Amino acid sequence: MIAHPCSRRATAALVSLSLVASVFAQSPATVAVPPREAVTTPAALAAVAPVAVPSVNASAYLVVEATSGQVLAELNTRQRREPASLTKLMTAYLVFDALHQKKLSLSQTVHVSERAWKAEGSRMFIQPGKSITTEELLRGLIIQSGNDAAITLAIAVSGAESAFVNAMNREAKRLGMNDTAFLNPTGLPAQGHYSTAHDLAVLSLALMRDFPQYTRFYSEKTFTYNRITQDNRNRLLFLDPTVDGLKTGHTDAAGWCLISTVNRPPRKLLTVVLGAPNDAARIAESRNLIEWAFSAFEGKRIFEAKKPIATLRVWKSDVSAIPVGFNDDVTAVADAGKISDLTTDLKLDERKMAPILAGDKVGTLVVKRAGSVVYERDVVAMEPALSGSIWKRAWHSVVLWWKGLF
Repeated sequence: MIAHPCSRRATAALVSLSLVASVFAQSPATVAVPPREAVTTPAALAAVAPVAVPSVNASAYLVVEATSGQVLAELNTRQRREPASLTKLMTAYLVFDALHQKKLSLSQTVHVSERAWKAEGSRMFIQPGKSITTEELLRGLIIQSGNDAAITLAIAVSGAESAFVNAMNREAKRLGMNDTAFLNPTGLPAQGHYSTAHDLAVLSLALMRDFPQYTRFYSEKTFTYNRITQDNRNRLLFLDPTVDGLKTGHTDAAGWCLISTVNRPPRKLLTVVLGAPNDAARIAESRNLIEWAFSAFEGKRIFEAKKPIATLRVWKSDVSAIPVGFNDDVTAVADAGKISDLTTDLKLDERKMAPILAGDKVGTLVVKRAGSVVYERDVVAMEPALSGSIWKRAWHSVVLWWKGLF
């Protein structure tokens, strides 16, 4: 529920904004990624107005507007299922994190174990005794879905496969993947190894938002290693130029699975299809959901990334006010022809005190349709505000006390 306008003693001021045509007319900009703590999950968001969904030949599916996190369609999204090689999304996530923390580098040479060499299922055909880089292993993991690459990377990151699996489960818990348990980094069948369409969507959104510099691997169509060229298992990459990821999976128990990302500015779509009866079906059903989502719903950019939308009064600083806005574009969708029904409420913290760093959260934007919350987005400082002089801080303390805001 959204708070009503409140008194000067409230912690936030509520400012009502309308979506205006001049904002919509702007061309889309590159989307910046929010901090890891700000990952938005479908669970926290309201679905848009119901629109008839085409029949889908799969056990579970989910369609999410990736930029806003709006859920457009879903079926059996909390049903626990074997994730097969979709597991490798978490494997890649932890490798990307290790690269980010400089525990690994893309050019670093990695040791290949006997166990990795003997891995069952899909492989990139690495060999013990040969040097291989982290970047080559990532391509083998993502493009070729190599189980040998997954095991090798797990050991490189954590020292042992078991320690890596523990890290996978810790990260899943942090992300709010409450119906997920990992027992290996490959996705090979194991009793007690499971996830859901919802949780896999949460993971996919986190991967794209936290590590955009590495998502390019998911759009590569082929990779050659050890003189063996293999195509990306995601055949949608070859059929639709707007598809730029993400991952396939298959075992007898899991069925044929595909998570797809589609980039048609200003919209970015994520679809999850689990348990299709064959490879052709997972491709066809994913395409059907993609085209349905773009025809049944209209998307607009509400605010542009890095562009100020308001100013915030700052206390205890020599700077009286700072511009505020968003790290990434703010977009939303509604069923076709209803986009004008969207409204926004901007809540800024009127007690915000220095020091404030650029990028710090200073409020919340609430996007609503017909009075119902569609989703929320953090409003951040576009410029810093350093602490003021001791006299300024003392005087502002008195003013805040007098206003009842201290």
